[in-house]
Amino acid sequence: MSEKVAPKMEPRRSSSDDTAVHTGHHHIASGSNEKKSVDPNGYIPPKPEGASVAHVEGENRPKPKKGDTADGKHILQEREAPEALGYAWSPRKKWLTLSVIFIVQCSMNFNASVYANGITFLQDKFGISAQGARVGQCLFLICYAFGCELWAPWSEELGRWWILQISLFLVNIWQILAALAPNYGTVVAARVLGGFSSAGGSVTLGMVADLYHPHEQQWAVAFIVFSSVGGSVIGPIVGPFIEANLSWEWICWTQLLFGGFVQILHFFLVPESRATALLDNHAKKLRAQGQTNVYGPNELRTYRERFTFKQVVHTWIRPFQMFLTEPIVLCCSLLSGFSDALIFTFLEAFGPVYKQWNFTTEQMALTFVPIAIGYFIAYLLYIPPLLSQRKALRRDPDGTPPEIRLKPLLYLAPLECLGLFGFAWTSLGPPHSHWIAPMIFSAMVGIANYAIYMSTIDYMIAAYGPYSASATGGNGFARDFLAGIAAMYSTPFYNNIGGASYRLHLEWPSTILAIIAGFVTIPIFIFYYKGAYFRERSKFAMTLAGERSEKDVDRLAKSDNMSGGGRTA
Repeated sequence: MSEKVAPKMEPRRSSSDDTAVHTGHHHIASGSNEKKSVDPNGYIPPKPEGASVAHVEGENRPKPKKGDTADGKHILQEREAPEALGYAWSPRKKWLTLSVIFIVQCSMNFNASVYANGITFLQDKFGISAQGARVGQCLFLICYAFGCELWAPWSEELGRWWILQISLFLVNIWQILAALAPNYGTVVAARVLGGFSSAGGSVTLGMVADLYHPHEQQWAVAFIVFSSVGGSVIGPIVGPFIEANLSWEWICWTQLLFGGFVQILHFFLVPESRATALLDNHAKKLRAQGQTNVYGPNELRTYRERFTFKQVVHTWIRPFQMFLTEPIVLCCSLLSGFSDALIFTFLEAFGPVYKQWNFTTEQMALTFVPIAIGYFIAYLLYIPPLLSQRKALRRDPDGTPPEIRLKPLLYLAPLECLGLFGFAWTSLGPPHSHWIAPMIFSAMVGIANYAIYMSTIDYMIAAYGPYSASATGGNGFARDFLAGIAAMYSTPFYNNIGGASYRLHLEWPSTILAIIAGFVTIPIFIFYYKGAYFRERSKFAMTLAGERSEKDVDRLAKSDNMSGGGRTA
């Protein structure tokens, strides 16, 4: 007996649960035997009476989804709740958050630089030498370098908001200790504790990563970098007025007022942005709505499981490991660190240079305005290359090499060497040169300093992918550590080269720094043209972040981040 079978129709798969669903009826003559399906999702041909079956108990079941646990619970994944992540925030919310973080970063760097204007107060109050008084600034910056790295893994696990609040609170407490210190040893202790308590760029740049895809975050990185370098010059602009009219206590009280203000702003205006913390909160809402088996990434792990000694030490060591073993990280970090150290060298060098034109203490504040102007000019100069980079990344995100982000440095980094040479040989004093000349060249150094920090950070993010936090951590460490060293050598360096009686004793120190600047700039050109060679030999840079890329496709499709903050159709 022949049987007539309707044309077979393929089952359609659901995008939500990956199970097969029936799309049509098969008409099979009565008495025919049912056949078991070989479909991997358990699709069974329909029964003769026309009933449709998508799945039956005991047949091949779908594989457990990622995040499923053995006890029937499900750990919420980023791709399953893109609307809960920082990527999906509105542009207004993102930029409000970044604006507050901008001020937070400025306050941290203000704490590092304004101390220099308290040197004379400390000499008079505690009867110490000027060089001894500078130990407080040196140790603060060195401890700041380590503090940024020590806070980073905790912000990954506990969330950015809590870590920044704790950091700001502790830094503010140590300002009170420094202001009321009965001896200089207490001041040094307060500065050491303040440095270790400063979360700094490791957390603020981490927040940028929370809000933007790596190919879309250049504007935000440029903004936060501006706050970092800009905060360093707020101190020497404000500090001279405190030095001329107030006392040591007010060096500390101004830091406390600034820090207290930004902590309040952060408390009320900045929400949590860390993805795991947001998923934890979203999972709690889903359970309240009846999905009782859904949990956040951190909810099923105890603190002991989350903070194992081995894991924490590994996280802390990795930035230093990359700093010592990765040529890209080492050279870019040394260039960036040297550039930042120059600003703290200027804190000490500007005094003897501009006193040749009889600048008063309050007028010394004006000497740092050109550097601030240089930062602003550099920020504007980055607009065209960033627009060009974003167009290239949208056309071919995977085929665009990370080295494209170094291109602005080819033109801007040499300004550091040129600016230092110009500053050196216009520092002759009257009647040989006008005071405006060294200011113009110091503005060139400011332009280069911003560009170096911006491009090296942006390049490391692109080159190291999932390891970029450790790579940029090495960069930040070098900047703070070398700035701390500069606080100690700057004054002897400018006073002792050739002796104070030597006519050019102010010119040659800057010339030596210019020569060093030329050497540390050379690797930028090597990496721009041969960066792929070094990345191919790096175990970190060549790690394939396939899982991360897959997640990015999912969450970006449902976020407002594809066009720099606005939704796309």
